[in-house]
Amino acid sequence: MVGIVIVSHSSKIAEGVKDLAQQMAQNYTGLVCAGGMEDGSIGTDAIRIADAIRQANQGDGVVVFADLGSAIMSSETAMEMLEEENINVRIADAPIVEGSIVAAVEASIGSPLDRVIEEAMKTREFHKA
Repeated sequence: MVGIVIVSHSSKIAEGVKDLAQQMAQNYTGLVCAGGMEDGSIGTDAIRIADAIRQANQGDGVVVFADLGSAIMSSETAMEMLEEENINVRIADAPIVEGSIVAAVEASIGSPLDRVIEEAMKTREFHKA
């Protein structure tokens, strides 16, 4: 099963997105949050993200959704930290809420990583003006 990591500067936002995606995908258990800093403050931490990627990895790849540019940079750093572990991990350029929900639904029905990302990317259409 494809794993999903939700990276947000706020632990509350990450948990909220996770809860919503789990409700929409019913029994999907592959969602992991990497929100906020260890002390509860706002920010992102590459080590926390790397740990979340490891936790979400079930062998079929991991897709990461991030809320802001620096969260993407921290996610990229986490991916560099994991290079020797050969985890197939990609960052999705999709809205964190809609993308996570669609990805969770796709992953819950056993879709492969490419399909999970492809479907999540379609949610960008909702944000075009």
